[in-house]
Amino acid sequence: MLQDLTILEKLYELILWMFPLITKFPQKQRFVLGQQLQNSLLDILKNIIQANHESDKAIVLKQVSIELDKFRYLFRLAKDLKFMNIRQYEFGALKANEVGKMLGGWMKMSMEYRK
Repeated sequence: MLQDLTILEKLYELILWMFPLITKFPQKQRFVLGQQLQNSLLDILKNIIQANHESDKAIVLKQVSIELDKFRYLFRLAKDLKFMNIRQYEFGALKANEVGKMLGGWMKMSMEYRK
């Protein structure tokens, strides 16, 4: 059930924190890099929901992992371009790492289930 997914809750917290931060990006980058960050987070969210409904979760979870990596690099780029301070970056990176650890556990569990 979706409300039982801790990974979904952690990701949702990251999204709720990240979207207002993006509104503070410089205007031109808000609609370029900011939009990419938002789309990446929303794609992760949608894929986690989809994976929860799949009997063979491995393919969808791999997609989530790839999208999370994309988000991490875009997020780092935003920090390096000084669109956020180091404390904001550390907080967001910590949240993304929590999601990544949970994702890794879910992927490992789904691989063991396939055997």
